[in-house]
Amino acid sequence: MNGIRSFSLMLFLLFFPLLLEAQHVLDLQECLQIGLRNNYDLRIIRNEEQISANNLTLGNAGFLPTIGLNGGYNFRESNSDQFPEENGETLKTRGSSTQMLDAGINLNQPLFEGFKVQTNYKRLNELKTIGELNTRLEVENFIANLAAEYFNYVQQNIRLNNLKYTVQLSEERLRIVEARYQIGSLSRLDFQQAKVDFNADSSLLIQQYEVLNASRIKLNELMGVENVEQPFVTEDTLIYFNADLSKDKLYESMLSENTLLKLVEKDKVLSELDLKTLQSQNYPYLKLNAEYGFTHYDYNTGTIDKQRNWGPVVGVTLGFNVFNGFNRKREQKNARIAIENRQLAIEKQKLSLKSNFANMWMAYQNNIELTKLEYESLENARINYEIAIDRYKLGDLSGLELREAQNSLLEAGQRLVSAQYRTKLYEISLLQISGKIEKYLQ
Repeated sequence: MNGIRSFSLMLFLLFFPLLLEAQHVLDLQECLQIGLRNNYDLRIIRNEEQISANNLTLGNAGFLPTIGLNGGYNFRESNSDQFPEENGETLKTRGSSTQMLDAGINLNQPLFEGFKVQTNYKRLNELKTIGELNTRLEVENFIANLAAEYFNYVQQNIRLNNLKYTVQLSEERLRIVEARYQIGSLSRLDFQQAKVDFNADSSLLIQQYEVLNASRIKLNELMGVENVEQPFVTEDTLIYFNADLSKDKLYESMLSENTLLKLVEKDKVLSELDLKTLQSQNYPYLKLNAEYGFTHYDYNTGTIDKQRNWGPVVGVTLGFNVFNGFNRKREQKNARIAIENRQLAIEKQKLSLKSNFANMWMAYQNNIELTKLEYESLENARINYEIAIDRYKLGDLSGLELREAQNSLLEAGQRLVSAQYRTKLYEISLLQISGKIEKYLQ
């Protein structure tokens, strides 16, 4: 028994500091709130959404004019010879220089481009909505992933407790065997086998601590906690799930609220706007040009020493692209095909959602039934073990048969928690596909 006590003391010393530190209790809602603030993927996607929102301006769409300032200085020096038609003296000019200083302000404003500007604004507005939908999709994925990992942590804690209980049972069996071995009522083989089984269970327990620690680190990572080893305990000690979800309500919500479907539908809207942009080439364009300029000249020859010009210039440009190698017709034809493809993509996405929903719902229902069966199996396994241990203490049952009953009890407990966890995962998936995953924040 000294070896058993040494092992138990080792486990206690190894994990007792964690137990002392892990006093902070977190429920699912608190984990989600921390993650929504700190998760790096969410922070990145929110910044990208802000970029889309910033791009939605009248100027970016082309409604507003462009105004520019310009100025310049030029120096010119030249030589010239002038020859009269009849005999006469050639006029020669050497070192003639001219300095020119100019400045101005100009304005360009498209007045009509075949509704291109209005279409651009609609496109920017759709891109802003797509940015919001991308953020929503990322939030939904985050909630689903964190909820799944949260209940995985709960699952691993339950498995840990099951293994702790198994080690206790093995320790009790080893105590009984050792006492009987000392008085000669059991062989050394029985004693050695009990020690082997105890060590095997202890090994599984140590490995389970590693699995539990990995899940805790993953949760901290999802929450964006800098100290990924930060200890905590979950408020939930059991995996609970909603067995009363409505198939019809979830199905209807999926077709109207699914974020992926909405994004595919927005792709079609963008394609329709692309076609309208191309169709703007079917119309003439009208542009307003205005400028106010000032020019100053300095001369070192001639009768004029200085010259200044200033004043406004206003004009309009009317044009129409008559022929561009049939490219306009080709581009618009391809744009219509792109719209048709987007509609096909919508139908494909709907079919995929319906297929996934049907599989999820069947798995959800099956795992609810499996959970009920595993509850019953666990109770039967517990009764079997109680009968077995009583018979073993009376010497009416072999160690091998007791070990089999003990393993059946452990396996029943592990199967139950697996069925509960799988049911919870399908519940999460059904809420996510139907756009209802944010209920976990409530």
